[in-house]
Amino acid sequence: MKKFLSNYFNFDEKNTTLKTEIIGGITTFLTMAYALFLIPSVLSETGMNQQSVFVATGLAAVIGTLIMGIYAKFPMVLAPGVGLNAFFAYSVCLGMNIPWQTAIAGVMASGIIFLVISITGLREIIIKAIPQNLKFAVSAGIGLFIAFVGFKNAGIIVKSDATFVQLGNLTDPNVLLAVFGILVISILMVRGKNTAIFIGMALTIVVGMIFGIIPVPSKVISMIPSMAPTFGVSIANIKNVLTPQMMLVVFTFLFMDFFDTAGTLVAVGSKAGLLRKDGSVENGSKALLADSVATCIGAVFGTTNTTSYVESLSGIAVGARTGLSSVVAGLLFLASLFFSPLLAVVTNAVTAPALIIVGSLMCANLKEIEWDKSEIAIPSFLTVILMPLTYSIGEGIACGFLTYVVLNVFKGNYKKIHPVMYVLAALFIVYFII
Repeated sequence: MKKFLSNYFNFDEKNTTLKTEIIGGITTFLTMAYALFLIPSVLSETGMNQQSVFVATGLAAVIGTLIMGIYAKFPMVLAPGVGLNAFFAYSVCLGMNIPWQTAIAGVMASGIIFLVISITGLREIIIKAIPQNLKFAVSAGIGLFIAFVGFKNAGIIVKSDATFVQLGNLTDPNVLLAVFGILVISILMVRGKNTAIFIGMALTIVVGMIFGIIPVPSKVISMIPSMAPTFGVSIANIKNVLTPQMMLVVFTFLFMDFFDTAGTLVAVGSKAGLLRKDGSVENGSKALLADSVATCIGAVFGTTNTTSYVESLSGIAVGARTGLSSVVAGLLFLASLFFSPLLAVVTNAVTAPALIIVGSLMCANLKEIEWDKSEIAIPSFLTVILMPLTYSIGEGIACGFLTYVVLNVFKGNYKKIHPVMYVLAALFIVYFII
C-alpha cells in the first residue's frame, strides 16, 4: 500500500513522504475544523435544521476534499465557505427576505454554472474580465461584512436609534465570553499557532461551560443525524431562481466561490511548489472542477457553496505537497460526523470570535488596491464600505462594479474595460431599477 501511494501521488517527485502527508492532512483538518460547527450555527438562523446542515456540511467537505485529493492530487481542503455562508444567511435570507429553500436552489444554480465554466474553459475569460483591484476589494469587503456580523452576534455592537450602532453591554457574560474568545485566538495567532481558531473556539467553550454560560452537553458522540430536512430541497426549488433578484444572488455566489477558489489555488500552489513558469497551477483545472462538483453535491445535501480553504496552507507549512494530505483531511471530516452533540455548545459567543478574526484576515487584500488612482480607489472603496453598511455583499459588488465602469468610461478607458464588465453593469442597472 505504501508503495502504491508513493507512486500514485509521486512522493519522490514532490520530495515528500507518507508520514509528512499524513501530518499535513491532520494539521489542515485541525486548522479548519471550526467550519463544521460554525457553518450550521449560522445557517440555523435562517430556519434550516442545524443537525441536518451539520451532516450536509461534513459530507460536502468529505466528498469535495476526497475529489481534490484523489482526482486533482492537490493538497487543498474544501468545505462550505465562511464568507459565502454569511452572505447566504445574513444578506440573502435575513436581509432580502428570501426563503432558505429558494436561496439553497441559488447555491445549486451557481454550482452548475461553475461546473460548466470549469469544463469549457470560460473560467479564464471571466478571471480576466474582472479587474484585479475589484477582486481585492470584494475579498476585503466580505471580510468587513462577516466581522460586522460577528460583532453584532456577540453583542459587542448593538443597534442605536441615534447613531444606528453603538457599543454593547460589556458586562454581559456572553459579551465577555466573546471578547475572551477574540483575545485567545488573537494571542494564539500572534504566537504563530496554525490551529489558533480551532483552539480558541474550544477554549471559549470550556470557559463558557465552567462559568455556566454554555450548557454542558449530555454526550459527545452519537449516530449521524438525518439530512431529511434539507436533502433535495435545492432541486425542488430550482425554478425559483429565475428572477432578477435571485440572478444577482446566483451571480454573487458564483463570483465569491469562483475567485475564492482561484485565489486560494494560486496561494497554495505557490507555497507547495506547484506553480508553473507561465503562472498556471499544476492540476489547477482539475482542482476547480473538484470545487464546482462539491458545491453541487453540497447544495443537494443542504449546505452553502463549498470552496477551497486558505487554511490548507497550514498543511503545506508542515510539508504536505500532494493530494494524500487532502485524503487524510477528508477522512477526518468523515469521522467528525459522529460528533453532532457538540453543536449545542457552539453558541454565538463561540462563533463570533471566529467570524471577526477571519474577517480581519480577509482585509489584508486592501494593501493590494491601487489607491492612488481615483477611477480604481472610488469603486473599490464603495465595494468595501457598502457591504457592511447595506448588510449586503451582493449590493456592495453591484455598486462597486457599476461605478468602476462609469468612472473608467469618463476617464477615457472605455476600450480597456472588458465586454463582460459592460454586461454586468447593465444587469446591475436593471436590478436597481426593478
